[in-house]
Amino acid sequence: MLFSLLWSSSLSGPVSHGAEIIGGQQVSPHSMPFMALLEGKKICGGILISTNWVLTAAHCSGIKRVSLGVHSIKSTKKEKNLRQVLEVMSSVPHPLYNKTNHINDLMLLKLSKSAKKTKTVAWLNLGKTIKDPRGGSNCRVAGWGRTKEKVKKMSDVLMAVNVTVVDRVKCNSPDYYNSRPVITKDMICAGYVGNKPADTCQGDSGGPLLCNGALVGITSFERGCGQKNFPGVYAFLSKKNLNWIKKTMKKSEI
Repeated sequence: MLFSLLWSSSLSGPVSHGAEIIGGQQVSPHSMPFMALLEGKKICGGILISTNWVLTAAHCSGIKRVSLGVHSIKSTKKEKNLRQVLEVMSSVPHPLYNKTNHINDLMLLKLSKSAKKTKTVAWLNLGKTIKDPRGGSNCRVAGWGRTKEKVKKMSDVLMAVNVTVVDRVKCNSPDYYNSRPVITKDMICAGYVGNKPADTCQGDSGGPLLCNGALVGITSFERGCGQKNFPGVYAFLSKKNLNWIKKTMKKSEI
């Protein structure tokens, strides 16, 4: 994420993990109370999905601490009474995660103690099923990642931007990812809105893809940032992935 290397956006070049919000705007403070700032080997985003579970990307390994109720990263004193900082008790990456082709890039973090619901902290409940968004659908992404590909500094405040879903067949075509890697049915491509750059980038990994207010995907990877023909790719919360999430959470509570 934040410390991931930026790769060339050439067709044959390798991909990088999602990080910054390209073309976005600052959100109203604490208007997305489920957002989590994750700190460890790298900085990532995440989503609080219950009192003691955070959903993020599997490539965000080594996360030790979760900060909830954050808007401005630097405003530790100003937001002191609004934040909840919790340790990670255990990390559960998807058992079939493949870092080479980015399949099943999902991970659950169990918190050391339960988060308290407040005006600035709340969890986003997962639905029983999630509709696969069609190409052309408008969705939204958020994070504290970079706002420009060549600027290494993260955004201090939480940013968000609307993105347009790209059909998987189109996303796998020679004009896009050319099946390198293959965009599977458990992934979603989303990027430019018309001719306006819109994307995630270094620092946004593990953050949410929201469609009609529902959590549909997790920021996974892209080639470069804000490249029209290389939209961001998100791990789709398909039925089988939802089942894994819920079974993992339930099993842990026994």
